[in-house]
Formats: sequence, C-alpha cells, structure tokens
Amino acid sequence: MSQSNIIDVTLQNFQQVLLEGSKEKLVIIDFWADWCEPCKQLMPVLEKLAGEYSDQVILAKINCDDQQELAMQFGIRSLPTVAFFKNGEPVDSFGGVKTEGEIREILSKHLPSPSDNLIQQAQVAMGEGDANKAYTLAKQAYDLDNTDMAAVKLLAEAAVDAGRLDQAKELVAAIPMVEQDSDYQRIKGKLELAEDAADSPELRALQDQAEQNPDDLSLKLQLALKFHEANRDEEALQLVFTVLTKDVNFEGAKKYALDIINSLPDGDPLAATYRRKLYSMMY
Repeated sequence: MSQSNIIDVTLQNFQQVLLEGSKEKLVIIDFWADWCEPCKQLMPVLEKLAGEYSDQVILAKINCDDQQELAMQFGIRSLPTVAFFKNGEPVDSFGGVKTEGEIREILSKHLPSPSDNLIQQAQVAMGEGDANKAYTLAKQAYDLDNTDMAAVKLLAEAAVDAGRLDQAKELVAAIPMVEQDSDYQRIKGKLELAEDAADSPELRALQDQAEQNPDDLSLKLQLALKFHEANRDEEALQLVFTVLTKDVNFEGAKKYALDIINSLPDGDPLAATYRRKLYSMMY
C-alpha cells in the first residue's frame, strides 16, 4: 500500500516521522511483526482509517523484528500495540485488536471535528468584517452539529451582523443557562442594540402610513425597502410578496424581491424559502 501518509519507520526516519510529523498531524504508531496473527487482523483496519483521514493522520508502522532497538526504546511488551502521538508526545495507546468503531472513537478524541474547522474560518471572516461569509460558515458548522455551543453562539453573532435578527433572537433564546457566559452577554447586548437601530421613528411613521392605506402597493414597496435597509429582511420579503400576490407585474416588485434574496448570506433558509416562492409565481 503506497499511500504517502503510511510510512515504515526505522531508526533513521523515526525522529522525523514521530517528532516532526506529530507537530502537523496525529501519528498512529503500529508495532507489529510478521509472526503475529492479530497484527495482520488489525493492520488493514488502521490502513483503511489512515486512508480516510489522510489529511489529519500519519500511520507509522514499526516492524518489531527488524527494528528491535525502537521496540525496546518504546518498552513494547506485547503485539500488536498501537500508540498515538501528538506534538511529539504520546496521547493515547491500546494493546491487542480493536474494532474499527473503537479506533474511530479514539481518533475522534484527538482529531478536530469538521465543525471546528468551519468555526475557525467563520471567526476569521468575522474578524475581517465579512458578515455574510461568517454567517455561511457558521451555519455550515451549526448544521453539522447544532449541539455545539461554540457553533450556536457564533451563528447567533453572525446572524446579528448579517442583519438576521429574528434568527439571532431564536438562537440566543435557545442557549441554556449553563452556557450564558460573557460571550453570550456580549451577543445579547449586540442583538438588543441592532433591534433598537432597526426600529427608527421614520420607519414607524412609514408603517403607520402603509397600514392606513392598505391598497397602496408602492407605499408597501417603499416600506419593504426601509425594512431591508434596517436589516429586517424577513418583514421586507413578506411585504414584497404581498404586493406580488396582488399584482405579479407591479413595477419593480420582482426586482426588489430578487435583490433582497440575493443580498442574503449563502445558506440562509430565508433565501431558499423565498426563492422557491418567487419561481413558483413566475413559472
């Protein structure tokens, strides 16, 4: 099996593979020998997992008959023995044969989860002020594991920044008491400020006017645009679609609907819902 992350370890390369390699990836060391039947059972399982996690692990195979000095250095008493190295240090080990599921469980303790990676990228995007990109990445992390509180808080904050205040409100409300730390307080404060900003006197006056003139479609569109400017996109879309339901060809309504939908971050469920509605009206 000539996979680049599966390496036969000798005295010559063990420093490079174990000490250097384990700074970048998790190194799984498989101590085996030709005469050992259980070793032959275990090796294909380890090789399969090494193939699957090729970006995250190195499988280092030590043939204890050929490399007796290494086996002695590690104090190996029975075969097979499997050790896990991270940053030049042993972090886990087991002896004998384990099932694929049991080995996966050990790996999951030492490998970053897919959502960790997305959370990191979302934090970078947020730091760069790209609210829509941060929202998209945080939403992907949340969809992978909606019990991960780091993903929930990050999505809530990204939703505030991207103007998805209703969604942010729902997420914040779902954060349990034990998770209500300083991050939670900061996000809650940010949400309250955004809600205040989204409710200007000018907007309220326009709302009153629209309520008093329910048949004035262009007033409805004006109000929808004001909602959109205040990041209240759900209300904006509801209004535009009220206009489209009454008159599908009303001046500019379709374009307004598309502009608002296209301004939403990728992965926002609101975009998918209203895009479907618009297509079903048009075709």
